[in-house]
Amino acid sequence: MGKPADQAHAREMLAALSDKDHRVYTAVAVGTPRGLRTACSVSVVRFDRLTPTWIKMYVASGEPMGKAGAYAIQGLAATRIASLRGSYSGIMGLPLRETAQLIERWIDL
Repeated sequence: MGKPADQAHAREMLAALSDKDHRVYTAVAVGTPRGLRTACSVSVVRFDRLTPTWIKMYVASGEPMGKAGAYAIQGLAATRIASLRGSYSGIMGLPLRETAQLIERWIDL
């Protein structure tokens, strides 16, 4: 979905996510002079039904601006997450498990 262009776009994005599952893909790469390794985290997030009043209040808070999907899972939006399958840290921006696995494989732990 990308980041919202403005508040109206943020409201549209949140309305589209309301009461539905959506996937969040987050990639990570680890590179050294020996080469590059990559991984992708895929998470499924489901919002509660978001009322127009809640969406308006949330967008007015400013939190959705600059956020992919028009929400920050670590902020006020967390109060409307019905379920999450996958990587919480990946949704925030850096999939920690996948990053650690790449590094551990790289150094043969």
